[in-house]
Amino acid sequence: MDKIRRFLVVAVAATPILFGAVAAKAADIVDTAVSAGKFNTLVTAVKAAGLVDTLKGAGPFTVFAPTDAAFAKLPKGTVEDLLKPENKEKLVAVLTYHVVPGKIMSADIAGKSQMVKTVQGSKLSVDATKGVKVDNATVTTADVQASNGVIHVIDTVVLPK
Repeated sequence: MDKIRRFLVVAVAATPILFGAVAAKAADIVDTAVSAGKFNTLVTAVKAAGLVDTLKGAGPFTVFAPTDAAFAKLPKGTVEDLLKPENKEKLVAVLTYHVVPGKIMSADIAGKSQMVKTVQGSKLSVDATKGVKVDNATVTTADVQASNGVIHVIDTVVLPK
């Protein structure tokens, strides 16, 4: 009986430690991207486009987030050009092409291929029959949870047609 009491005391005492992370509020999409440390170019572009408040909003959103390495694959000068104030409309179009309304988890699309409407208005090809491809990009990390949606990390910047 003493062993059972000790076990229960330990179990009850450990409960806040075990579930503390669950109780903490998840960061929104922008804060999650900032804390990851590999989306500096994306975050800079989101700020330049004036989309921070939108992506911190209620959502839910599904964001196909290109890494800094993905932006580096664009032709030289492309990012700098997009960040110019006179190209804000084009920057907004590129960024919102990476965002789909609603929360789409990898399990929701596994084994499927479909076209999904982006916030930008065009359709994005999502093929999850062999890995996951989004247009010509590959999802390298899926299902990064945020309080207002989900991020899927991609290795290439996708551009609206």
